Formats: sequence, structure tokens, C-alpha cells
Amino acid sequence: MKSAEEQLAIIRRGVVEIIPEEGLSAKLKTGKPLKVKWGADPSAPDIHLGHTVVLHKLRQLQDLGHHVEFIIGDFTAMIGDPSGKSAARKPLDKDVVEKNSASYQEQVFKILDRGKTTVHKNSAWLKNLKLEEIFKLTSFYTVARMLERNDFKKRFESEAEISVLEFLYPLLQGYDSVQLDSDIEIGGTDQKFNMLVGRTLKERYSKMAQVVLTLPLLEGTDGVNKMSKSLGNYIGITEPPAEIFGKVMSISDTLMLRYYELLTDEDLAAVKKMHPKAAKMKLAGLLVSRFHDAKAARSAEQEFETVFKSGGKPQEIDLIELNEPEMNIIDLLAETKLAPSRSEARRLVQQGGVSVNDTVIKDEKALIGLKNEIVLQVGKRRFLRVKAT
Repeated sequence: MKSAEEQLAIIRRGVVEIIPEEGLSAKLKTGKPLKVKWGADPSAPDIHLGHTVVLHKLRQLQDLGHHVEFIIGDFTAMIGDPSGKSAARKPLDKDVVEKNSASYQEQVFKILDRGKTTVHKNSAWLKNLKLEEIFKLTSFYTVARMLERNDFKKRFESEAEISVLEFLYPLLQGYDSVQLDSDIEIGGTDQKFNMLVGRTLKERYSKMAQVVLTLPLLEGTDGVNKMSKSLGNYIGITEPPAEIFGKVMSISDTLMLRYYELLTDEDLAAVKKMHPKAAKMKLAGLLVSRFHDAKAARSAEQEFETVFKSGGKPQEIDLIELNEPEMNIIDLLAETKLAPSRSEARRLVQQGGVSVNDTVIKDEKALIGLKNEIVLQVGKRRFLRVKAT
């Protein structure tokens, strides 16, 4: 195991705050593997690069010899995290939570080391809490402290409703830290309040306070807004290799350096000396290799060079045959898997990202004839030939 100073230098990279840094240094100096808590409510089945900022830091900690305690918030997801929300979140159905958590784990372990990760579901301890234990938990935090939280404060000042149930969310998430007796908790800056509640509760339950590490929220491909599927500026880790590669190549040089800092262990000084295109190609290759494999990365690079350098289509486009003479464009995108869901297909059409035989389709109700073969295109990088059987 590296010295405490060496570990701190690695851990500091890309981190917004370490609360407190001297506390982390003291824990590292013990030479013992630390318990690193990371929790995620499975509110969506897919992960994009923005989510992997925390995952990459967790993997760094694992490589330094520490152990990740991964909490799937199956119980807290049924309340809904109020972080950054202007209204109460809709609680998730138990079946949806189960389905999403299975998909989430499959993707998480593209980055995390399974051998250094323990997976928990917080329903294991939260669903059995007795009323008197909940009374004790709520006594440790005042309404005034809760209203210091920015999103609650804004809603209170605008006279928007805040349910007592929402106040329970950070307390229950903090109670997870008590149960695990975590040394460190890590999350995005939007989770700072929740993680600090965990720090406070550990002390109230006579345990050593956890150190809190906050990481920035990654900008999307537009370089301005937080990466988000709803804004269409995301790079999904389950997307096809050519799609990931092409999207990375589309980002600005400034954003590229930020991606290098937060998503890789590459030497930033060496990256800055590279030609921007070469550096971007390397970054795209690294990310495709991580989420797919090295062979897929090489193929994606070759396709990028042949297709997008010349502005044309791939020389070879896969063909799929459907048992329908015509289909609605939304159904067609979902059936061919060019969109992961009908809602995503609708969003792609609304944003002008779908074309048939080089004609942009803007009508969600458009019927596409398949008696003659068509070339269906989504975005700049995904093509498919489709015809009726």
C-alpha cells in the first residue's frame, strides 16, 4: 500500500472537497483498508459518463487497497431523493427498483473491482426500523438545519410544499453510514448535504465520523450543462462503440481535458503536450476500451476515420428484416434498438436526430414504408438498413 501522502495526492485529483482533509490523512496513516461508502438509488436503468466520475474515484480507492461498500438504495428510492429538486420526487415502484438495480450493477462492474466491493440493499436494515428508533433518528436533526439545505430553502421561501417524508430521506441515507460504520463517503456535490448528515449521525451514535469526498458534476457534450439524458448531451456507457467514440470526438478541447482529469489516470501535463486531435482520439479509445474492449475501440477509431473524415456513410451497414410492410417511426426505432425505449425514440425525433434515406423525420406519427430497403440513421454515427421480409 502506498504511503498516506502518496494516496492523498491521487485522491485529491478532481475532488471538490475533502471534509476534513486532516481526518482523511489520519485514517490513511493507520495503514488499514478503509470502508468507502457509495450509495445510489436505482431511479434509472442506464449509466452515462457523468455517473462514472464517482465510479472512477472509487476504483482509484480500490486500487489503493480500500474496500467499496456499494449501497443500492432500494428502500430510499421509494421515498425519492429531493436533492436539487423544486418539487417532491415521485416514489418508485418496488418492481421498477429491482429491475433498475440489476441493470445498474451490471454497468457499475465495468469499472469497479467486484473482489473489492460489497453490495448492500438498504432495505435490509431500514425496513425493520421500529417507530421508537425512527423517533430517535429524527431527534438528531432540527427543521432549521434541514432548511439550510438549498433546495429545501428555495421551496420554503417560495411557499412550495415540502413533505415530512422528504426530511426523512437524508436521515435514512445517513443511517446507512451508521449501519456500515463507513470511514469515507463519496458522491457528487449535489449529495454534500446528505453525506454530511451521515457524518453527523455517526457521531451521534458514538461512532467515528466519516470523511466526506465530493466530486464535480460532469458537463455534457455541449460543454455547458450537466450531463443529462433529458438534455441529450450525454454519453451512455452501454451505447455502441462507434457512438461513444464519435461523441467524445465532438467535444471541445477544453472539455476534453476535464474528461481526462475526472475519468482517467492519464498524466495531464503529458496530455496537454499532445495535438488536440490525437489526445481526443486517445481519450475516445480509452473510454470505449473500458466499456467494451480494445478490439471495439480499434474498430470504432477506424470507422470514425473512414466515415466522418470524409463525411459519408459506413461502407458496410447492418441489415435487419422486419415482418411489417410499414411502421410508425417511434415503433421502428424501438424495434431496431436504435433507441432504448419509445420515450427516447420520441425525444430523438423531436430533436431532429432521426432520418430515413437522408430525409429528417420530424413527425412522431410518420409511417415508414419498408417494402423497399431504407437506410435509417440516428444522430451522426448510427446507421441501419431496414426492409420488410
